[in-house]
This record gives sequence, C-alpha cells and structure tokens, in this order.
Amino acid sequence: MTGSSWFDSQTILDGIRRWVEIETPTEAPEQVNKLVSVVAEQYGDLPVTLERIAGVDGCGDHLVARTNWGQDQPGILVLSHLDTVHPIGFIERLPFKVEGDVAFGPGIYDMKGGAYIAHHAFRALCATGDRSPLGITHLFTSDEEIGSPTSRALIEQEGRKAKYVLVTEPARDGGKIVTGRKGVGRFRVFIKGVPAHAGSRPEDGRSAVRELGNVILALEGMNDLARGVTVNVGVVRGGTRPNVTPEEAYAEVDLRVVSLKDADEFVGKILGLRSKTDGVTVTVTGELNRPPYEKSNAGASLYEHAKALAGEIGFELLDTHTGGGSDGNFTAPFTATLDGLGVDGKGAHTHYEQLFVSSLAPRARLLHRLYQTLR
Repeated sequence: MTGSSWFDSQTILDGIRRWVEIETPTEAPEQVNKLVSVVAEQYGDLPVTLERIAGVDGCGDHLVARTNWGQDQPGILVLSHLDTVHPIGFIERLPFKVEGDVAFGPGIYDMKGGAYIAHHAFRALCATGDRSPLGITHLFTSDEEIGSPTSRALIEQEGRKAKYVLVTEPARDGGKIVTGRKGVGRFRVFIKGVPAHAGSRPEDGRSAVRELGNVILALEGMNDLARGVTVNVGVVRGGTRPNVTPEEAYAEVDLRVVSLKDADEFVGKILGLRSKTDGVTVTVTGELNRPPYEKSNAGASLYEHAKALAGEIGFELLDTHTGGGSDGNFTAPFTATLDGLGVDGKGAHTHYEQLFVSSLAPRARLLHRLYQTLR
C-alpha cells in the first residue's frame, strides 16, 4: 500500500465495519473481550508491546499497545473505549449500512470510528518504517460508557506519564475538536418514611414519595444555565401499592459543572440535602466521578498545533466546549489533552447513530500527522 492509499475512505470504513459488527455493550464483557481480541490481533504485526489487563467487576478487559520505542520518556497517550451503550441485538435494528456519505451502525460514531482511525493512522506510520519522535501508547478501555470505574486508575497513571493525550471521542458540531468538558457527578438519593394504610390510618404514615417531591424540587432548583451548571433527576422510584403510604423512595441524579470551584459547591449542596418531613430520612451518596476538563495553556498550544496540521491537510479545525464527559476529563487536569479527534457524524447513543464517510480520511491523516510531529 502506498502512502496515499493508506488514507482511502473505503479501506478505513472496511476496518471500522469489522469493529462495529462485534456488538460491545459495557454490560456484556464477553462481547467486549471478543473485540479486544480482534484489536490485539491487528497489532500483531506492528512494533508494539501488548498488555491485556483482565476485566473486573463485570467489565471487559483493557488493552494497552506501547511502541517499541520512546517508552523511556513522556510520549503520546491515545485514549479510546471499545464499549457502547447499545444492547445486544441492536445491530438488527441499526445494521451497518452506507447511504451516500453516511455509514450507520451501533457505536460507529461513539466511538468505534475514532478508535479505529487512530489504530489505522498508527499502522500507516509503521508502514513507512518511520518512528514518531515520541513513543505512542494506545489504551483501549471497556467501561467508559458507565463512568470508567475499572479503568480510571489506569487512565490517570498513563496520563501522568504522558506529555500529550489524544482522545478519539467523536468530533462535535461539524467536525469541531473538544478542548473542554464539564465535570460529571452522579448521586443516589434514598428516602425512608413510615408505611401506613392510606385509607384507614393515613395519620400514621410518613410518605417517602412526598419527600421525594421536595428533594426533586430542591435539585431541579439548583440548575444555573448561565454558569453552565445542570442538575438532572433522571431516575425515580417509590412506593409499593396505591393504598399504602410509601415507606421508601429513590432517585438517581446527574450533575454537570464547568469548573472545580462549581464542583465543590454543588457536590456539597447535593450531599447536604435533608428531609423537610418529620419521621422521614433522606440519605444521599455519590461524588464527582469526572473532574471538569478546563482548557489549559498546554492544551491550547496542542490545539493550535493540531489546527495548523489540519490546515495543511485541507480542513479548518475549530474547537468547542461540551457538556458530555469523557476519559479526557481524567487527564486534562495534569497533561495537555485534545479530545474529539474521532470521526464526524451524529446521533451518538441513538437508533440512527452515524458517521460521515468524508471525515474518515482527513481525520485519520490528522492523527497520523500528530504522531509524526509532536515532540
């Protein structure tokens, strides 16, 4: 294969298709591991050392591919996840197919397309016999879609050793790169009341569901869009039967914040929720599980470098800040991090998830040039 033919869209798409057609919901570790095995096999003829880390707590394995050079100094860490949100069998509803410039499939945009083009760009680098100035470590994880509980320590450990972190999450809003993300907090609210017969002895009861109403209003009242703070009560449960004063109620809450200062304030507010009803207790557990990814000076200069490379390739690379969290949140506080380097498309987590075929070659070229030029 010649240098230019490495960046043929159809060749890249064929590779992505193979990854997409192995369904990998986070909660099906045996499926994730099937894809991990395929990825490991595809590194078999490349100058890398592979480390496969056995999955724990119901999650799949993680895979680390390290170049045989440059590992004695800070280099480039590429972060990708292989798990998706789509359940097993979703590929019947959303089969891989191409219509014009659009290719569909579960996880194709978030983020198998991005994970694959980073691998493909590395393969193209190796094909010329060139070595990148810095060593490259590509980490493929299995649990990003549930908050990276089993990979976070590994991501932070590798991130601290790196000089640059490139995250292959999908591009945003027409190909924009991501240079900032909100921090994410997750909380669970447990409410305990007193049951009673709702018809004959209502005065004996203390309703956990009614107190849940107070809690929901307090949480929703914390939203401050001007500050970029969002609080969403996304799951609620309570009660057993319509004629029983509910003894228990429960809620799950999502918090997004722009800065660490806001994180401290709102995590404290949520954990500090108290019952307004005598005889009813409110217990809140949870934490900030992804710190805010704030644009640093080092991150800004990494973006400017990528923007110049994109200009040479022939496209304009704009940047944006997004409310969604990624594994880049874990590295951005201490290492120059550039996110959204994956494919362009739309519909992450939906029944119409898609990538734009025309984005494949330029985005793969950009990763290739980043490997070649970062020092």
